[in-house]
Amino acid sequence: MARTNPVQFVQQVRAEVSKVVWPTRREVILTTVMVFIMAALTAIFFSVVDLGIKAALEATLTYFGS
Repeated sequence: MARTNPVQFVQQVRAEVSKVVWPTRREVILTTVMVFIMAALTAIFFSVVDLGIKAALEATLTYFGS
């Protein structure tokens, strides 16, 4: 693999960074809000599932007299 000197490396890095399409402030805010909404919905879903499993387990244990 060919070695590059530090000046060439910095030039290559700057060239690559200039190709990046950075999101707008609005896109960042909307994406962040959507992540928080999905995290909240996921937490609610798994809480309900956990409560359902707990109720089913308690009912099963009560039915069999433990």
